[in-house]
Amino acid sequence: MSGDSPLAGSELSDPVQSLQEAVSAVFGEHGPLAEAAETFCPREGQTRMAQAVARVVAGGGVLVAEAATGVGKTFAYLVPALLSGERVLISTATKTLQDQLFGRDLPALAKSLGLPVRMALLKGRGSYLCLHRLEAAPQAIAHERGLQHALSKIERWAHSTRTGDLAELPGLHENSPVIPLVTSTRENCLGAECPKWRACHVNLARREAMAADVVVVNHHLFFADLAIRESGMAELLPTVRVVIFDEAHQLNETGIQFLGQHLGTAQLLDFSRDLLGAGLQQARGLADWSLLANGVEMAARDMRMAFGANRLSSRLRWVDEMPEGIDPGEWRQTLASLGEALAQAAEGLDNVSEISPDFVRLHERAMLLCERVARFAGACEPGAVRWADVGNQLRLMESPLDIADVVRKRLLGAPAGEEPAEAGQSRAWVFVSATLGDDANLTWFTGPCGLSGAEILRVGSPFDYERQATLYVPRQIVKPNDPAHGAQVAQIAGDAAERLGGRTMVLTTTLRALRVIGEKLAERFEGTRVEVLVQGQLPKRVLMERFRAGNSQGPGQGGSVLVASASFWEGVDLPGDTLQAVVIDKLPFPPPGDPLVEARCRRIEAEGRSAFADYSIPEAAVALKQGAGRLIRRETDTGMLVICDTRLTSMGYGKRLLAALPPMRRLTDEASFHEALEGLVKPDLEAGVTFDV
Repeated sequence: MSGDSPLAGSELSDPVQSLQEAVSAVFGEHGPLAEAAETFCPREGQTRMAQAVARVVAGGGVLVAEAATGVGKTFAYLVPALLSGERVLISTATKTLQDQLFGRDLPALAKSLGLPVRMALLKGRGSYLCLHRLEAAPQAIAHERGLQHALSKIERWAHSTRTGDLAELPGLHENSPVIPLVTSTRENCLGAECPKWRACHVNLARREAMAADVVVVNHHLFFADLAIRESGMAELLPTVRVVIFDEAHQLNETGIQFLGQHLGTAQLLDFSRDLLGAGLQQARGLADWSLLANGVEMAARDMRMAFGANRLSSRLRWVDEMPEGIDPGEWRQTLASLGEALAQAAEGLDNVSEISPDFVRLHERAMLLCERVARFAGACEPGAVRWADVGNQLRLMESPLDIADVVRKRLLGAPAGEEPAEAGQSRAWVFVSATLGDDANLTWFTGPCGLSGAEILRVGSPFDYERQATLYVPRQIVKPNDPAHGAQVAQIAGDAAERLGGRTMVLTTTLRALRVIGEKLAERFEGTRVEVLVQGQLPKRVLMERFRAGNSQGPGQGGSVLVASASFWEGVDLPGDTLQAVVIDKLPFPPPGDPLVEARCRRIEAEGRSAFADYSIPEAAVALKQGAGRLIRRETDTGMLVICDTRLTSMGYGKRLLAALPPMRRLTDEASFHEALEGLVKPDLEAGVTFDV
């Protein structure tokens, strides 16, 4: 791409000035973006961010940029990246955002700029069809008719797909149990020994990435490869000078998942199934494969049952050498039995390792799992924290408290505890998001990510929130810990949905609140045209489709209400009249009983600081900004944000949280709440509504 860059042959000696002038031309009133899109209009904030990105891309360094909703941050970093002519790696938060960037934004921009850019999309192994495992899958599900139809569909698709990306296969649920049977992991991939190595979709995707000008990955893949130095990023990073992280606010929580250790029943059951399938298919009669596989499976199930059948969706602290509430003798015996079952499996595999590379890889997996069992039977690493994720499956976790040291040492190249100096000057690192903190230095993000020496840029939203949106904090609602709180939140949300004809989203901070509010709303709207959608009833994608479809009807035709938690607080784009009311049940403080939260708070207190002021409030502020950001997505949107927590106005820290929100007009009482709803139905936000100054 370098030879085709608009900067090629420039007479300007200063590469920073040259790139910034090219960027200004693109974002100008008569630039290529204005010519390509009728809806484009120059925005001061977008141009300012693009100039900052251009300065770092051309000169090297580290930029952390918070760009509020409406700035147009994607093009603000893409334009200087493409104009620079450099090889660029872009990492996004999710595979969905990856697909959007690769399939829509990048091609559209490259076309507008007239640049012949070679682009590649690179995902983790679990996103691609494994041809070798596809051949073995029928044996693994011989007695599971429910999966055979899905497998047949994949087998037919395998003959026509070029990329092997399972996201291209219509009707395949992302959580389908057939997916692990036809995809590989680092543990079970045979590498160069695989008979399908030359046709491997993962390798083809990596080869395309190595030849591309712009490579789009996701944070999970970036950190997974960074942690294991296995392939992909280990080869790609050294050849790329410009690295951009979009939705960077998720970096720390994503990174710690891959920079620690984990042992889970899902891993163990996958190993057991693969052991049985390979043994019966390639070495029948040379070992009692059913006995060996069953031994691992039963030990894994016993490990889960040690936590009790009724414990679901919880994180348990790790006290001394075991999770809390577990009988010490039973726990030690459980791990010993699991280690013995894995050792027996490893011995059986070692005896047949010469028959097939499958057995060599299975033996390596067995030994790795044995090492993990021994690790969790011993003491936790200093500076890390352990916990147990308990659900239908069980995961034992050990992770660092943040990614600061890893970013300093393995990305920026500085020793632990020292600020990166010259290390970042040649390479450009850009971190962007709509929410990165609630203070001028964005310390919520820069501290845990080891970026305290970075250049900081904050760009406000171009939206006119005073005109477009209102904020209502009900004065009479009970406190969040009152048993009646959920029902009262449902009443307020129901009033909004009834008047607006749906078009309402309720964001909850707990699964318990999700259930209570969902049930109350379902009771209220039973037999009406308003559909109540609750997270967990359907996949997220289907819920969003139903919500959009339900709210695309005219007045009096019904509508949809969505009650959701967790992932719906961010990454949801519902512009126009599709969403006009966002109701948040309470302030989203981090859960006090979470082991990771507790460990971080202890570290802050040990440093002589306040965990509440320096951790809990910034966490709540960022989450609140994310939730509120669902409401106004375009310059023409109007809506109402309702926060059902009086602490926002009665407690001293409420001012700090209010300051983190967009400057919406404040409603004073219930009457003004209903008048504002009427104004959304009949748009006239100036009429008859009183506001706090």
